[in-house]
Amino acid sequence: MTALTDFERLECQGIWRPTPDSQRRDVIVSVGKATLTISDQQGLAIAHWSLPAVERVNGGERPAIFRPGADANETLELTDETMILAIAKVQSAVNRQRPHPGRLRFGLVGGSIALTAALALFWLPNAMISYTASVVPSAKRIAIGDVLLANIKRVAGKPCDSVLGTQSLSRLQARLFGDTPGKIVVLSDGVLPASHLPGQIILLNRELVEDHEQVEVAAGYAIVENLRASQHDPLVQLLDQAGLMAAFRLLTTGDIPETVLSSYSEHLLIAEPETVPEKAIVEWFQNAEIRSSPYAYAIDISGETTLALIESDAAAAHSAKPILADGDWVSLQGICGE
Repeated sequence: MTALTDFERLECQGIWRPTPDSQRRDVIVSVGKATLTISDQQGLAIAHWSLPAVERVNGGERPAIFRPGADANETLELTDETMILAIAKVQSAVNRQRPHPGRLRFGLVGGSIALTAALALFWLPNAMISYTASVVPSAKRIAIGDVLLANIKRVAGKPCDSVLGTQSLSRLQARLFGDTPGKIVVLSDGVLPASHLPGQIILLNRELVEDHEQVEVAAGYAIVENLRASQHDPLVQLLDQAGLMAAFRLLTTGDIPETVLSSYSEHLLIAEPETVPEKAIVEWFQNAEIRSSPYAYAIDISGETTLALIESDAAAAHSAKPILADGDWVSLQGICGE
């Protein structure tokens, strides 16, 4: 992006409208090497636009009006001449370098394959992977997670799915994570007690519901996997393992080769789980008003390495609330059948 050599960081005031029927908002607009960021007056980012995809909709008029792509409803009004010039220079550079017309997928990434290749050369691999993951929409993440789950079935067995057990899993998901999209899946076999996939999919080994008398054990494993996913983006981890070419293909075509996903699904079943800070686990149990000692003793029967979870449970036992009704827990314990 040599067109931005003189504009590595610009800021100005603007007026943003997320939809044609929405109220106009005063915002702060900043532009970096490849992204235009729209923030509220407190500095909180509310939209990110890919600079190569930005279009101007009103020619040489003032204020200049831009949108993030041909099909976008958002608009941004600018009067700052330096900012308008910076965006115009990027558009001019893209038009010169574009070997084929068209848009990259996901509605947030514009430009051509040649431009993306140039970005890959200028960015470090980690930055390229992080950027790719940041523009993949939730629906695509869920689709990738579902493909991984289908591959995992061949190694870890079919997910357990009795009618009553599946309903209980949905209630467990709602109790732990509220309205947050995602799902918990119980596998009939597997190497690890728990794991997670892109798309907020949490995997639990059937032993967690069959071999323990208290639902807090399975809940604890689900909570910790959710924390792992929030601290380390599972899509970034997939792309780190798959390599830069897989990230490049996802960015430019919206797909990851099946062979890559198959290999990664096998890696997930034997990968050493990343450590989650004990303080974060304690806080989650406390905020969710769930007893933590059953999970602590399931991790370490002596309690020596999970003492903080046990002590915090003793201090807040009076405020704990049920996770599932007894009937739901019985149904969940039988989700895998005979």
